[in-house]
Amino acid sequence: MITESSADDAYDRWRARSQSQSGILLCMESCNESDLRRNNAGQFATTHWSLILAAGNRDHDEFQHALEKLCQAYWPPLYAYVRRRVSNIHEAQDLTQAFFERLLDKQYLADADPSRGRFRSFLITAFKRFLSKERDKAAAQKRGGTRITFSADFASQDRNWGALHDTLTAERIYERQWAVTLLNRVMTRLQREMERNGKSQQFNLLKDFSIGTETETYASVASVLGQSESAARMAASRMRKRYRQLLREEIAQTVATPEEIDSEVQHLFDTFSE
Repeated sequence: MITESSADDAYDRWRARSQSQSGILLCMESCNESDLRRNNAGQFATTHWSLILAAGNRDHDEFQHALEKLCQAYWPPLYAYVRRRVSNIHEAQDLTQAFFERLLDKQYLADADPSRGRFRSFLITAFKRFLSKERDKAAAQKRGGTRITFSADFASQDRNWGALHDTLTAERIYERQWAVTLLNRVMTRLQREMERNGKSQQFNLLKDFSIGTETETYASVASVLGQSESAARMAASRMRKRYRQLLREEIAQTVATPEEIDSEVQHLFDTFSE
């Protein structure tokens, strides 16, 4: 049985590996603050099962808004998946857009039921079905549809496409990009919380300690903050604790029951194990 403790152990093992696997954590290493805000605003915190179900119901008052939210939140993992599947970048972009434009037309979301498990699995299954049955049609029509407003910064994703992606299967890439997107969202939430509390400098100086990618020492950071080393360590410890809490909150938005959170946490970090 997976418990909260074992899920936390998975988090600790991931932190220990992150120094040697820093290339995987593209979003936590290379994205500046504006990139984080642009690519992750409104993602997993607002795109939960109730929003997904709203997007699957044409008669719902928030239909258009819900679908646009859904598209902006979940396109990077799917784009990473299809980018690995097809050789032409522009075709991958067309297929990603076409999939979201047709979600409701083909009622892919009509079957999205929070009692049936994780949305992460539902989405990739629906995308595979779309690619196998409608790829040719979608490629021919390209971006001609006008059903929704969908804006995706494909260029930012393409810049992060490294040699690692060429050695992984499309399924593994999807899982990793999903994890990276989620972890980015968690870090952004933590950043905003600390900014609201007037601790922007503390966040910027200690954030790497919370994910195991620090290059400075606690002593040097403490000197800049004007506090003791022990106080800096305590602050970093509080950040790690809050990070874990936010992580569980974010994951709770995409699973059916609270009991599934721990196994999803472990799955999240297991995606970086290979």
